[in-house]
Amino acid sequence: MRSTIEGLLTIAVLGSAVVYGTDVFCAMVLRPALASVDDETLVKTMGNVHRIADRRMPIPGAAGWIATGLAAATALLDGQRPVFLLATLAFVFLAAWMAIYLTISAPINKQLSTAPNHPTGVTARELQTRWDSVIYARATLQTHALLSLCLALLTAH
Repeated sequence: MRSTIEGLLTIAVLGSAVVYGTDVFCAMVLRPALASVDDETLVKTMGNVHRIADRRMPIPGAAGWIATGLAAATALLDGQRPVFLLATLAFVFLAAWMAIYLTISAPINKQLSTAPNHPTGVTARELQTRWDSVIYARATLQTHALLSLCLALLTAH
């Protein structure tokens, strides 16, 4: 079962790393860059970014989350308690990330991606500020999840 656990953890690391990298990029680069553009540019840019990302990012994100859960379950069945605990911890971090994404980020993404055609009464800047308010938490949760997954992979035997 060792190779199965290692394979699942590798898929989990790769899938989670895509989301991690995206969130860290948004926190470190995109958020401060958007602060200096006008509202029209903000709406056009982020509307398109969210429209495309919301179609493509679920694939690596779901692959990482599902593989994390399967790795935890397989490690439990194989009696690899440290791997099970680390993979479960990663799963919890990813679940917390998902809660933030679904309750805060995704609704804003939808509003920004439709804003040029359907004004909401809320300014794009207000929406972006709200989105920015959780990007550090999202990036931190992804960091902890990825670290836990890497440690689980190193611990698997």
